[in-house]
Amino acid sequence: MIGLDVQGLRVRFGEFTALHDLGFSVAPGESFGLVGESGSGKSTVLRAICGLNEIADGQIKLTGDGELPAPGSKPFRRRVQMVFQDPYGSLHPRQTVDRMLAEPLAIHGIGDAEARIAAALDAVGLGTGFRFRYPHQLSGGQRQRVAVARALILEPEILLLDEPTSALDPISSAKLEETVLQLKSDYTIVIVTHNLGQAARVSKHTGFMYLGQLVEFGETAAMFTNPVTRRGSDYITGRFG
Repeated sequence: MIGLDVQGLRVRFGEFTALHDLGFSVAPGESFGLVGESGSGKSTVLRAICGLNEIADGQIKLTGDGELPAPGSKPFRRRVQMVFQDPYGSLHPRQTVDRMLAEPLAIHGIGDAEARIAAALDAVGLGTGFRFRYPHQLSGGQRQRVAVARALILEPEILLLDEPTSALDPISSAKLEETVLQLKSDYTIVIVTHNLGQAARVSKHTGFMYLGQLVEFGETAAMFTNPVTRRGSDYITGRFG
């Protein structure tokens, strides 16, 4: 299993600096949560890690034993997979679940598609009866489970989860969170969430972001009970705004 090390990360959009010299490390097999106000740069961090946002400065690298691929390379994209926030916009409306799961296997030249698709759907609590459905035939929770299955099918080692339950109703959210908790022991996870309870349940360590900076970081239980910064305290106690 591999971990993740981010150092001095800076991302700019024109004249606007979205991330300022941000750094954190996630040990192999551990889970790390990013919390903070809307617009603080949480999702930008994940998009930069997986190569969707151009990096102005800084370093992203995998950690662990053996030969590790460079960020942005095809082997990197196989070992690091992201699940996006919007279950309605992240799936192709004219593709069946089967095709969406088969496509990454074909791109990476991976065989045994039948068995891998069945295993991925089973891992997220969907049966093979969902294989030939289209997104409009699925609920929001089912769509997000398909998105997780699509990430899992390449057998990655790092999962980046961007607000995976924020667009779901409470029952679907609880079911998907249960799936994530079941995956914890098999993956290194970075999760962005507004839900502090979810961060507490999923993450071993948590970082609090404010205006593109990681202003507080530590073990989740300690940080939530005794935040160091005033901004962190206000956010955790619900007084931010």
